[in-house]
Amino acid sequence: MKVKRKIFWGALITLGIVYGDIGTSPLYVMKALIMDAGGLNGLTEDYVIGCLSLVFWTLMLMTTIKYVLIALRADNHGEGGIFALYALVRNKKKWLILPALLGGAALLADGTLTPAVTVTSAIEGLKGISIGSQPWINTQLEVNLVTFVILLVLFLIQRFGTSFIGKAFGPLMLLWFSFLAIFGIVNLIHEPLVLRALSPHYGLMLLFSPANKVGIFILGSVFLATTGAEALYSDMGHVGKRSIYLTWPFVCGALVLNYFGQGAYLIKNLGNFKTTGDIFNPFYEMLPSSVYLFGVLISTIAAIIASQALITGSFTLVEEAVGLKLLPKMKVEHPSLSRGQIYIRTINWSLCICTLLVLAYFRTSERMEAAYGLAITITMLMTTILLSQYLKDKVNVVFNGIFLAVFLSVELIFLISSLTKFTHGGYVTLLITLLILLIMVIWYFGNKLRDYLSDEEEWVSLSDYKDVLQELSNDDRIPLYISNLVMLTKVDKRTYKVKRETLYSILDKSPKKAKVYWFVTVNTTSDPYTNYYTVDMMGTRNIVNLQLYLGFKMDHRVNLYLRQVVEDLIENDIIDEQPQKYTTMPGRKIGDFRFIIIQELLSPNTRVRGWQHLLISARIFIQNHSTNPIQWFGLEFSEVKVEKVPLLLKKRRIPAMEQRMILNPKDVKRSTKE
Repeated sequence: MKVKRKIFWGALITLGIVYGDIGTSPLYVMKALIMDAGGLNGLTEDYVIGCLSLVFWTLMLMTTIKYVLIALRADNHGEGGIFALYALVRNKKKWLILPALLGGAALLADGTLTPAVTVTSAIEGLKGISIGSQPWINTQLEVNLVTFVILLVLFLIQRFGTSFIGKAFGPLMLLWFSFLAIFGIVNLIHEPLVLRALSPHYGLMLLFSPANKVGIFILGSVFLATTGAEALYSDMGHVGKRSIYLTWPFVCGALVLNYFGQGAYLIKNLGNFKTTGDIFNPFYEMLPSSVYLFGVLISTIAAIIASQALITGSFTLVEEAVGLKLLPKMKVEHPSLSRGQIYIRTINWSLCICTLLVLAYFRTSERMEAAYGLAITITMLMTTILLSQYLKDKVNVVFNGIFLAVFLSVELIFLISSLTKFTHGGYVTLLITLLILLIMVIWYFGNKLRDYLSDEEEWVSLSDYKDVLQELSNDDRIPLYISNLVMLTKVDKRTYKVKRETLYSILDKSPKKAKVYWFVTVNTTSDPYTNYYTVDMMGTRNIVNLQLYLGFKMDHRVNLYLRQVVEDLIENDIIDEQPQKYTTMPGRKIGDFRFIIIQELLSPNTRVRGWQHLLISARIFIQNHSTNPIQWFGLEFSEVKVEKVPLLLKKRRIPAMEQRMILNPKDVKRSTKE
């Protein structure tokens, strides 16, 4: 009984977390296809049947086969999504970073469009509807104002976390999908012949039919039916693949029934529509008047849940990208005790601004739909490329070849179809994607170039300086700087190589005497929840080479981990106790800490020029204007000193100056007397 209850609640939570985006697609897919026909007057029975066939087989091929049956198997210790997939294959070929960057950027761009288009589509259902004699919303401006308020409130509450409303998401989405299925069936009963659309024949015929005025480019609108498929994969870590396997048949069935119900309504009323299609939405039109307002209300709730899922999904995506060093470090907050509850202030307000600008620019859901879909098509295409590399070791060559050929072909057609809407709004999607991609490229390749151009003399061996550090620690002539001096730097585990600037800070810039010198390296692993450390004392009792290994989803609060390490080392008599005479904690064995963070600034004394200089400069600019290391390492309440040092890459040779005159002090005195 407990197992069944656990399965039930897991399935209910999955409905609330995973299916918000794809679950709200009935609000705008058929509406977009009507516009492709030139409005209601351009509709024919064959056109409607063909559209339903294309929608059905797109759901089957792209969502069910690719994501549910194939992609969910490519999990990184239970985590899914394009960055988790990249973590699985990044050691196979270096060029795989390119589809990972492009796909991730496009998915983040989609996060700015989905809230705007889904909420606007829902609120437009209230346009012209009266309660008594007074209409609720008369104009599109009023629609935009209501949407603006809803979206703004949604972004404002993110910092409190969503656990207080998360439990309601599942039951509400269960109600939503049941609503979709019921009123799909109600309309389907009146025109059961639309079930002919289950045959792919009608979809293929429509692509080349004269009734289809846009030809193969109709697929750009059809693709909107599967825009939430990537969320199935990305949210796998939150709910588990079993819950998705259990719930997808119900969700898919509800979606198909609703699409077919809309198609049945359109065919039944061909030639009898009272509107020209200006604000016509078959989803709302097929509802009985007695449930119309309820339909608008529940669709608005579903749209808000879909938006919420995209926002929190963006937080997760960025957190993974930071862990894989594809984006600069950002402060990650946990509003609740749940590991999955995260909040990234920078991303939240960036999404908010972009989403509200999209709303202000496009104003209607019809115009937003032109921009919508392009970003997610790019992501799906990149996911296919990465999946094919993953499958190389899992299946035979023939199956992998078929997979790659089929999905690359289909998604390229979808991409070309979406690009036809470039001038109608697709350029906005592409612009947002390219902006995010630019930041990723600068950060990732800027780091790679910096490492490549670094002079060999920039690195020194820590083992060569351990005697000097011990001598400094025992020198009674120098006052104690701090009990524990912590250098947050990178130390090579094999050669002990460390940046020269690290030891320069300790020895040359007013020698820093400490009881223990800590050289802490934070290693981010491909496993999401790795959490362990290694210690190398280098044959001493006060020089610690500490390597922390943290998964890409783990918190980087170095001070908390360091306290635990110190306690472990003292308990095992590896380092000496550090008793404190003046303390509020009797028996305290651990002394005080000071963290040194070194900030690099590109020195003019460098030979790097052209695009390399531009890339390195841009990378340093992003680093210095994103979250600082104090926030990233959770050191807000610790004693931290930030030291700025010049970054020297391929150091420029300064020409020797010609010696013209040297004045002897004696000559100067003699000259003065004279």
